[in-house]
Amino acid sequence: AMAHVIVKEDLYNRDFVATRTEGFSQYVESLEEKTPEWAAVITGVPAADIRRAARTYAKAGAAAMYWGMGISQSTHGTDNTLTLTNLALMCGHVGRPGTGLNPLRGQNNVQGCSDAGGLPNVYTTYQPVTDDDVRRKFEETWMAPLSGEPGLTVTEMVDGILTGQVHGWYVMGENPLMSEPNLRHAQHAVEQLEFFVAQDIFFNETNVYADVILPAASFAEKDGTFTNSDRRVQRCRAAVQPPGIARADWAIISDLARRCVRRLGKSSDSVTKRADRLIDQWSYPDASAVWEEMRQVTPDFYGITYERLEREGGVHWPCPSSDHPGTPYLFAEDFPSGRGKFWPVDYGTESELPNDDYPFILSTGRVLYHWHGGTMTRVSALDAIWPECTVELHPHDAARLGLETGDWVDLTSRRGTITARLLVTGRSPEGTVFIPFHFAEAAANVLTDNRLDERAKIPDYKVCGVRISSATAFPDYDGANTSLTDRGTIKDPVPV
Repeated sequence: AMAHVIVKEDLYNRDFVATRTEGFSQYVESLEEKTPEWAAVITGVPAADIRRAARTYAKAGAAAMYWGMGISQSTHGTDNTLTLTNLALMCGHVGRPGTGLNPLRGQNNVQGCSDAGGLPNVYTTYQPVTDDDVRRKFEETWMAPLSGEPGLTVTEMVDGILTGQVHGWYVMGENPLMSEPNLRHAQHAVEQLEFFVAQDIFFNETNVYADVILPAASFAEKDGTFTNSDRRVQRCRAAVQPPGIARADWAIISDLARRCVRRLGKSSDSVTKRADRLIDQWSYPDASAVWEEMRQVTPDFYGITYERLEREGGVHWPCPSSDHPGTPYLFAEDFPSGRGKFWPVDYGTESELPNDDYPFILSTGRVLYHWHGGTMTRVSALDAIWPECTVELHPHDAARLGLETGDWVDLTSRRGTITARLLVTGRSPEGTVFIPFHFAEAAANVLTDNRLDERAKIPDYKVCGVRISSATAFPDYDGANTSLTDRGTIKDPVPV
């Protein structure tokens, strides 16, 4: 609807659209019926506000978009992101200082993890596994054949366990039995694993099922690099030594790899010689050696050495040579395929919607004081501030149900039920329930749907149908008998 206004009022950047983009005319045709009035009915945002936002964004000399993970956590997450891309392209808010599209990552170094190839379909800096030349380069470096087929996402791995495609798990720094959708399904799958290794700094709900737990080092106990969301690579230095037998992730992986190679390399002399070479390759002296290997197979990292990071404090990739200054913003001159492409997007969803049995929409997210599955934040000081899960419900909905703040309720979806206390607040739109996903005692993902965005393979955490009823039994934990509004900062309005 914002794009509709920008086109109708001739506010788009004609020069940028003509010289840097393609597909604009088809995109404009798709906007004809997408008026602010149409969008107001769907979103509840007044048409006048939509028009004002469109004009403000289009007329700005430079404007940048920032969004959280909720944009992509639905069956139509890719389309959500494409609509934002279309807006930036039509206004020319790309490739200049103060502009751009900026998806905010969940925590520090998620960007660095992705850049290092921590995704199932790419190697470092998004070199596709399906590219024969790219794959050959990595095969030569790693001295091993590599598949040309993309791997599985975590949610796909869960299903793969039950179909016999996946037999073992090696989980590092993750708590899938809090973070995966449809938790009962995920738990059932994990129970079928033949072998499960967990590598982490804290014991969590998933580690209960592990056959082996390898104690790892925290960010303050290891050396390496972090990469910000703006692609700035920076050094990370250990402040203290890891406790006990805990070690840095790279050291654990290297040691395990060498042991595997020794076990597998005893069948013949030729295999033994190859095993010896692999053992040498896995004998990294420190984290900088791992970075150096990654740099050699990653053109975008060629110019970023540890020495340079120490000297300059941080470098933005792409940085293809030692004399390259780095790239603080992308697409200044062109796009990866030459021109930026407009994508017509239809309104609609494959998400699970409310019906008579499940009349409310459930959306999940965070409160200020905790993080995701709570592994890092369910500590006494933070629990004292926000100690339990709350079911946020609009006052009109609460009145219709005869419920009020502090009542224990059962929240039920097609997949399960959790019990928590109600927080009546105007922050939740009518017909919508919000709960945080930090609390194992009322785990939000017991309720969520495990259907995926077919392109991005991201689960639908933000929409499913639920019903609310007075609880028939109450949890037994410290504070459960204390008034909800006397616990920490839980009150309306909710602090932000």
